[in-house]
Amino acid sequence: MMEPRTSEEGTAVRKISQSEFGEVVKSETPVVVDFYADWCGPCRIVSPIIEALSKEYAGRVNFAKVDTDANQELAARYDIMSIPTVIIFRNGSVADRIVGAAPAQAYKQQIDAAVKTG
Repeated sequence: MMEPRTSEEGTAVRKISQSEFGEVVKSETPVVVDFYADWCGPCRIVSPIIEALSKEYAGRVNFAKVDTDANQELAARYDIMSIPTVIIFRNGSVADRIVGAAPAQAYKQQIDAAVKTG
């Protein structure tokens, strides 16, 4: 099970790479993965929303982010054609996805649905 980690910035959103991705998303706890790139303007809008949600759902949902530039094979595997793309995983499988920047409430609805189905 993925332990929530706090990085040097005080975030509960764990930056992961392809090498650890499979282990992270196989968690029995739902995992929200933000696929982003540093140069992406809308990704910068979504990042603080995901950060806030990671604190709100602490202990119930794990949060991670994947830099699509550094992990292009992962982006291709999950058909990431536009960023930001947020994918919610349950037991290693895609439960839901949101493409593009969305308000916090949209993410909360999808996360709540994933938590309830578990």
